Amino acid sequence: MNVILWIIAAVLALAFFAAGLMKAGQSKEKLAASGMGWVEDFSPGMVKAIGIVEVLGALGLVLPALLDIAPVLVGWAAVGLAVTMLAAIGVHARRKETKAIPVNAVLFVLAAVAAWGRLGPHAF
Repeated sequence: MNVILWIIAAVLALAFFAAGLMKAGQSKEKLAASGMGWVEDFSPGMVKAIGIVEVLGALGLVLPALLDIAPVLVGWAAVGLAVTMLAAIGVHARRKETKAIPVNAVLFVLAAVAAWGRLGPHAF
């Protein structure tokens, strides 16, 4: 199970790191033009903050365990990302952007499994 949790953490970390860098590094207008219509509901600062949260969550999924510094943070990073995906599902549902919801749901489930495993029976 440890290997599966590491794979899940790696997949989540890659996805959230890339998405977070994009949100933190690009303008709101450019993100909206690329298909992220939801950014219209948020200020530029909030979009960048969401990106930073995603980058920090991605780092929190792997670095504490790799460096053996407060590895319990891996589980809490997964909880934070799961909550982020629940919020994303809510935003997309409210905006009737149904195509985005399955991706958010898969990321939510993966983050929830990682949180369960690392805060529960397979903690470091």
